[in-house]
Amino acid sequence: MTPDECYQVQLENIFEGPMDLLVHLIKKHEVDIYDIPIALITEQYLKYLEWMKAMNIDVAGQFLVLASTLTQIKSKMLLPAHEDEDEDEDPRLELIRPLEEYLRIKSAVEKLAQRDLLGEDTFLRNPGQEDYLRNREEAVIDVGLFELIDAFQKILENISPVGRMEINADTITVRDRIVQIVDIFETRGSVTFDELFSKYADKSEVIVTFLAILEMVKLSLIRVAQHTRTGIIRLFYL
Repeated sequence: MTPDECYQVQLENIFEGPMDLLVHLIKKHEVDIYDIPIALITEQYLKYLEWMKAMNIDVAGQFLVLASTLTQIKSKMLLPAHEDEDEDEDPRLELIRPLEEYLRIKSAVEKLAQRDLLGEDTFLRNPGQEDYLRNREEAVIDVGLFELIDAFQKILENISPVGRMEINADTITVRDRIVQIVDIFETRGSVTFDELFSKYADKSEVIVTFLAILEMVKLSLIRVAQHTRTGIIRLFYL
């Protein structure tokens, strides 16, 4: 199947943007936002973009703008320092300032989201989320796109060697896979992320499953959460 015939996931506004990817990388590599190793973060950021494009995930223009900013900052830091180094502004401040503001806004939004909504308990809950709601005190957090990508990359590594990612003509379609996954949810209510990927599936089938999961998140069919203690990612049918 040619790239044009492959299913493309449009991220739109359902997943995180470029700043979220930057925050994800900073947390993943446990670095200080005031002392960002630009070379490392830029390299990792570009790798994520390449991977998303290879998976036929639509990359918004904002991702490319931040990629350009990172590359520019990296170039500035490679230039020789002036004699009066104290008066030279750290090129990373161009990134740190908007990052600080973004983290403040994100923190405020998360605090608002944690507030109880008036009358929220008057609605019936989906049985598939009962355990999730009952065990919220066990530090279960919602999972974003980049955590899903990390988890999926591990699955790909275990199934087949790293190579060209493409969907073969004989592979089941994303829409058909969504129907299959919905059938699983209607029987079980929730499943772990790993359970949706057969150890005997070929690479194309595994990729289609991942794209189906992304599309189901976009359609608000499922919710993805991770237990902070065990690291297990679980999908709940809404």
